Amino acid sequence: MEYLKDISIVVPLYNEEESLRELFLWINDVMNKNQYTYEVIFIDDGSKDKSWNEIEELTTISNCVKGIKFQRNYGKSAALQKGFETAIGKVVITMDADLQDSPDEIPFLYDMIVDEDFDVVSGWKKKRHDPISKTLPTKLYNWAARKLTGIYLHDFNCGLKAYKNEVVKSIEVYGDMHRYIPPLAKFAGFSRIGERVVEHQARKYGTTKFGLNRFVNGPLDLLSVVFMGKFGKKPMHFFGAIGMLMFVIGFFLASILIFDKLFIHEHARLLVDRTEFLLTLVCMILGVQFFLAGFLAELVGRNSSTRNNYLIEKEVGC
Repeated sequence: MEYLKDISIVVPLYNEEESLRELFLWINDVMNKNQYTYEVIFIDDGSKDKSWNEIEELTTISNCVKGIKFQRNYGKSAALQKGFETAIGKVVITMDADLQDSPDEIPFLYDMIVDEDFDVVSGWKKKRHDPISKTLPTKLYNWAARKLTGIYLHDFNCGLKAYKNEVVKSIEVYGDMHRYIPPLAKFAGFSRIGERVVEHQARKYGTTKFGLNRFVNGPLDLLSVVFMGKFGKKPMHFFGAIGMLMFVIGFFLASILIFDKLFIHEHARLLVDRTEFLLTLVCMILGVQFFLAGFLAELVGRNSSTRNNYLIEKEVGC
């Protein structure tokens, strides 16, 4: 497949007017030194400051700049998704607009994609310039993500990443899924995922745009990514298996209780007065509910327009 550019750089932003010109000039300097053809796609996620004015000015001084402005703030994932849809470069690189990601890392990331044939390369901010309130939860999330996804990256949330163009065209990023793009790529069939230690700059302008809600959204999105990757096409395999297990346990316990009442302790108190019977009943009811949840999920999936959308790597012949 022929690409129009060597590199597409996708930069999502929200209220970053102070850093945009400096960031672009830095990127432009790196691109010119390495003689890359490139584009920089700035996605303004509903900024309230003069970020869009800065982007408009940059388009007048360089034909390598594209700008897209959202009507309101939709979040980083939505901005990245729009950038991925727009990108025309052979390699797509994402980076934050706050100057904490260094454009000097771009040639190394590009070489890992092109020369070493990685599908995804994730940056690892080994030495971070962030407060402990941010670094400690990040370590916990990264540990959980490694265990649940089987992808052994040190820093899933690093904004500086590189992708083959076909990777970003094959996945959909929504909600707060930007934290877990490598698992999305893996579940889409792109398993060559690498990592590189990158420099983390201290924030020069403004303040972080992420609030406390990331402590809740992060784990929930991780569970969603893992579940959809493993059971998105076959939800009955998950819900049905749990439902059958719960029902069988409940049925087995009920059989024991009935046998005990009829043949061993026939004069004992009524079954409905025994705690074991209530536990048995709960297991059987939960089993039926899980099974029905899987059945309904299958019905919904069967009517989905993407049910049989499978990624084709190559075709040959007539």
